[in-house]
Amino acid sequence: MSMLDPTAKLIIEWLQHLGLTVRLAPLGADTFLPGVTLEPGGLIVDPDRLLYPGDLIHEAGHLAIMLPERRATTESNAGSNMGDEISAQTWSYAAAVHLGIPPEIVFHETGYKGSAKNLIEVYRDGKAGVPLLQWMGMTLDSKRAAATGIPPYPHMIRWLRPEPDAA
Repeated sequence: MSMLDPTAKLIIEWLQHLGLTVRLAPLGADTFLPGVTLEPGGLIVDPDRLLYPGDLIHEAGHLAIMLPERRATTESNAGSNMGDEISAQTWSYAAAVHLGIPPEIVFHETGYKGSAKNLIEVYRDGKAGVPLLQWMGMTLDSKRAAATGIPPYPHMIRWLRPEPDAA
């Protein structure tokens, strides 16, 4: 990990603490995001190709919102389901806040088809995507949080989606 910048190291250590694996290995140029790809239960990171440490959080967000069985067997492509993408982005914003990382590191200008600033505002207001994560048993919206005394999103009750009967 010595070749990674401090932000990438912080993110990797936190992801490992959550129970996701992070394996450092060379990757070809054919990954969706430079220097990072999914594998069953975690990420493969190529320190020589990783351009944006925030991409680690975004890709981990895809793993986090998967049911445990899918997370354990996932391939390199998280899929094209828009609900999964919104959930992963919502999770990513909460992760950045939790780690004290500026959201601009995750939602950087070269990604998100030029919508990074807009996405930060959308997730900062705590409405978009939160119902999906709440349905997954991972966070609470402000109304349900007030009724339970648990802090609302971006606070997370759990960082990895549990089995449906465990939520």
